[in-house]
Amino acid sequence: MHVRRSLRLPAITLCLSFFLLSTVVAGFAVEKPRIRVDDYEINAELFPTTHKLTAHAVIRFTALDDINVAVFELHNGLRPTRVVDAAGHALSVERVTQDSSVRIALPGGLSKNVSTSLTFDYEGVLASADDSPVEGLKLAYIGPETSYLLYAGRWFPLAGYGVNRFTSTINVTVPAGMKVIGSGRVQSSGTHPSGGKVTYTFNSRKPSFPGTIIAGKFEEKTTGSNVHVFLKPNHKQLAAAYAETAEKEFVYFSSLYGQPPSPLLYVVELPDDTVPSAWAPEIAAIASRGVTEKTNYRLLANAIAHQWWGVSVSPATRDDYWLQEGAARYSEVRYVENAAGSAGFEEATKDMSVGALAYDTIPLSSAGKLDPFSSEFQSLTTDKGGMIFHMLRWVVGDPAFNKTMLEFAAKFAGKPASARDLRAVAEANHQEPLTAFFTQWLDGTGAPEFHDKYSVYRVAKGFRVVGEISQDLDLFKMPLQLRIDTDGKSELQRIDVVGTHSPYAVETFGKPRRIILDPNSWVLKMSPDIKVRIAILRGQQLMAQGDFNEALKEFQKSLDSNKNSSLAHYRIAEVFLLQKNYQAAANAYREAISGDGEPRWTEVWGHIQLGKIFDLTGQRDRAVAEYRQALQTNDNTQGAQEEARKYLSTPYSKDTSKDPSTT
Repeated sequence: MHVRRSLRLPAITLCLSFFLLSTVVAGFAVEKPRIRVDDYEINAELFPTTHKLTAHAVIRFTALDDINVAVFELHNGLRPTRVVDAAGHALSVERVTQDSSVRIALPGGLSKNVSTSLTFDYEGVLASADDSPVEGLKLAYIGPETSYLLYAGRWFPLAGYGVNRFTSTINVTVPAGMKVIGSGRVQSSGTHPSGGKVTYTFNSRKPSFPGTIIAGKFEEKTTGSNVHVFLKPNHKQLAAAYAETAEKEFVYFSSLYGQPPSPLLYVVELPDDTVPSAWAPEIAAIASRGVTEKTNYRLLANAIAHQWWGVSVSPATRDDYWLQEGAARYSEVRYVENAAGSAGFEEATKDMSVGALAYDTIPLSSAGKLDPFSSEFQSLTTDKGGMIFHMLRWVVGDPAFNKTMLEFAAKFAGKPASARDLRAVAEANHQEPLTAFFTQWLDGTGAPEFHDKYSVYRVAKGFRVVGEISQDLDLFKMPLQLRIDTDGKSELQRIDVVGTHSPYAVETFGKPRRIILDPNSWVLKMSPDIKVRIAILRGQQLMAQGDFNEALKEFQKSLDSNKNSSLAHYRIAEVFLLQKNYQAAANAYREAISGDGEPRWTEVWGHIQLGKIFDLTGQRDRAVAEYRQALQTNDNTQGAQEEARKYLSTPYSKDTSKDPSTT
C-alpha cells in the first residue's frame, strides 16, 4: 500500500489516516452501496496473552435496494461461528477472503428501505498482518503491551467503509490493569466478580465512524480543556508537551471551523508496527516513532483536524474523499502557517504541490475509481485536495474563504457532503460563480507551467511593464500574483490569466529589475523545481516497495533536471546503503553535501551517514571526523546533533540507524 512521504524533512513522514485504509478488492471498482448500517451493539473480550478476540455483535441495518444477500467486510483472521436473523433463525455464511468479506444469505429477501438486524458471534487470533485487509499491514492486533482494533481493521462486520455513518454501543472486556480508549461516553464496570477482568462501555449516539479501540498500559496526562494524552511509560516525560500542543491545535481549529463534534480529545500512542497516524471520533493516534523530543506537531495536527473533516463532515461518495482528506491536509498546512510563519507555510505548500502533481493522471472528481491504496489515490485526495482548498482561499480571499469553511463545517456537521455542496457555500460567500475554478481542478488533470515575456517603458509617473504570460492549458482561468522587484520596494500585482496567452500591463514607481510569477505559491503549477521533487517522491515510494532499480531511475530523472540536487543525491545514497554498496553510497553522500544544499538537513545527515559507513568499514578516525563536521553544522533536524554525539563516543556497528530518512 502507499504511504505519503514528506520532502520537507529528512524523516519520510508517514501520514496515513484511517480514511485511506479503505476496502481492498480484486479489480477495485466503485459499487453502489446496497445496505446502510444504522447501529451496532458489540460485546468483545480481549485475551492479550493468546492474541484472541471473541465477540458478539448485533447489527441493525436498512436495505437500500431489494436484496437477497447482505455483504459485510470482516478481518480474515476472524471466523463467524454463528449468524442469526431478527427472529433467531440461523443463516448460512460465505467467507470471501479475497476482499475480506462475509456474505449472509437472506432466505426471505429484504425489500428496499426495510430495516432489520443480524446477530454475529465470531472469534479469532489477531497476532500478525497475515490476514489483514491490507496486505502486510497490521490494523488489528491483540497483545500484552498494547492491543489496537482500528476501525480500518474490520474487526467487526462493516459496510460502506468511510461513507456509512452509524451509532454504536461497544463493550470491551480486558484484563484488569489495562486502560481502554474508545469513542463515545465511557463507563467502566470495575473488576468482574470472577476477578482479573474489567469491562469498558463506549456509547456513541451521534452517527459517525466509531469502532476504534486501543487498550494497554498508558501514562495519562490531562489538560484543563479535556485533552487527554495517553503515552507509553517510556514516553511519559513527553506527555506535557504533546498535551500542550494538542490543546493549541484543538483551539486553533475550533477558531476556524467552530466547535468540534465533542469537547473531548484523546491523543493516544500506537505501536510502530501499524499505521503512523490514525483518527476516530474523539481520538487522534500517532505511532511511537512520531512521539519525539521535538513535538511532531504536523502529524498531530492532521489527525486532530479529522475531528471536523471525517468525524463531523464526511464524504458523500468515494469521489468526494478529497473533501475530507484535502481539508485535513490543508488544516495541517494552515497550522504550520500559524506556528511557523510564512517560511514554514511556503515550504508546506510546496510539499503539497509535489504530492498533488506526482500522479495527476485522472480527474479528482473520478478518484473513487482508483485503488484506494495506490499512490495515485493518495496524491489526488490528500495533496491535490489540499491544494484546491489552498487555491480557493487565493481566489475568493481570506474573509470569504474563512466564512466558507466555517459555514460548510456547520451546515454539514454530522452529515455527508459532496463537492457540489462545497461549491454552493463558496459561491454564496464569494458572490460570483466558481464554475471555471471547480471545473479546472476537479474535472481536469495537469497544471500550467507559466512563462513570462515583458518589456519595460518609462512613463510620466514611473515605469510601465507590458508583458504576456503563456501556458499550455487552453481552458485555464485563474488570478495570478506578480511580484515586481524594483529599485525601491517590491510591488505585488494581481492579474487574470485566461487561456494560453494572457497580456498584461502594470505600472510601478521604481524601475523593475525582476518579475516573479506566483511568488507565494498560491496556484498549483509545474516548474523545474517541482519536477525534481516529483521524481524524488516517486523514487522514495518505489524504495518503500523494495524496487530499488526503479527508484534509482526516478532519482536519476531528478538529476537530469538539477544535477546539483542535494536531496536527489541523498536519496540515491540511501538506496546504495540499503544494498550495502558502501563505496557508491559514500560517493553519493559526498555529492549531497556539496550540492545545492536543499534541503539544509542533507548536510548534517550526509556527514552522519558517512561517519556510519566509515565505522562499518573499520575506519574509525575518518568516522570521527565526519561526526565532528556534523556537529559543526549546528543543524539539529530530527535530533541530528544527538545522533552525531552518540557515535562520537561509541562507534556505529548496526545495520539500522536512527537516520529519519530510512525509518
